[in-house]
Amino acid sequence: MSTTSAIVFFAVIWALVFYMVSPLWQRTQEEEGHVVPGTPPSAPAHPRLARKALVTTVVAVVIFSAAYYVIEWEIITAEDLKVFGPPNRR
Repeated sequence: MSTTSAIVFFAVIWALVFYMVSPLWQRTQEEEGHVVPGTPPSAPAHPRLARKALVTTVVAVVIFSAAYYVIEWEIITAEDLKVFGPPNRR
């Protein structure tokens, strides 16, 4: 895997994990009892983006490391998954 491929692969993993982590630890303005005028009551009171980004980075590094290991050491290949080529007929 080239460096550029690894960076793009990590960025995709990070974005997907962030999408999953973003609703965690979130309280709405309505739950906090203070709604800022001009915002919906369901808007987050304290988004805690730094905490979510840190958790996302740690999880993404673990997932990327496992995927990188599988790809580089060819533990699972396309042939194993029978993705390419004609079907195996007996």
